[in-house]
Amino acid sequence: MPTKHRPRKGTLQFWPRKRAAKILPSANWHAVEAASAHRKEGLLGFVGYKVGMTTALVHDLTPNSLTINENVAMAMTVIECPPMKVMGIKLYRGEQVATEFLADKLDKDLKRRIKLPKQAHKIENVSLEGITDVHILCHTQPRHAKLKKTPEIFEIGIKAASVERKFELAKEMLGKEVLINSVFSPQEAIDVKGVTKGKGLVGPVKRFGLGLKGHKSEKGVRRPGSLGPWIPKKVTFRAPISGQMGFQTRMQYNNQIIHTGSKEEAEKLRFFDDYGLVRNQFLMVKGSLQGTEKRALMLCAPIRRPKHASNYKFVRLVR
Repeated sequence: MPTKHRPRKGTLQFWPRKRAAKILPSANWHAVEAASAHRKEGLLGFVGYKVGMTTALVHDLTPNSLTINENVAMAMTVIECPPMKVMGIKLYRGEQVATEFLADKLDKDLKRRIKLPKQAHKIENVSLEGITDVHILCHTQPRHAKLKKTPEIFEIGIKAASVERKFELAKEMLGKEVLINSVFSPQEAIDVKGVTKGKGLVGPVKRFGLGLKGHKSEKGVRRPGSLGPWIPKKVTFRAPISGQMGFQTRMQYNNQIIHTGSKEEAEKLRFFDDYGLVRNQFLMVKGSLQGTEKRALMLCAPIRRPKHASNYKFVRLVR
């Protein structure tokens, strides 16, 4: 038998491989809006909490599919989406924040995250001269899901024809709750941004997929044969050595939403290990997603739409 050869596993595209600075990553809303010409005006993202995985029965309606008009079992990820609340508006001049407004009444749980102002700025007679973009400042309500008390604070971009229209939509939503079914719908593709599971300090065999050396090798079996040349006298970043693995910000593109469940449907879901019961509206997304249970995920409109979209109709849960 010939010797099998393959390139080393472990891409060097993500570097440095260090722990993420924050649990909930931000998004480039300018790029997301530029790729969302097909969407109607409104918000471009949402934040949910990963529940776990389950299996569902779906009816395949994809043209030219081998299983068309048949029921197929599919693995899905459940994301609980408690209503998020709009707490402020941010006006941008270029890449700099020009002005920021907060709602009159803010939740008490925000004290755990920021220092609340004593007086709120009024939005009356705001000049939009020189303003290039408008974002809303939101926070999650994890108490509704009985996960924790401290909310996540983040920005969400708005899709509209002009800056004036964006500002009008932001003022209408200020201080109100936003539901997931007003942002995303079934059969829609979304990009999911989140922090992966943390593995800690890991050796090169698991981290980069190195093969084990022979039994007559020197200086260990689970290590690379060489760390580099004598000159220059340093170890380059291309050398597969041990280090941090996991707990890094990653983005998964074009995850298809199969079903959006209501609060009444959430009561029929099973008890999920390491999470518990689902008490709010939820999404069922095809395939697996990064992160552990209870981890906050940033759900965005797709930055590069799929060329061939599948069409599945949700039937029921298998288990």
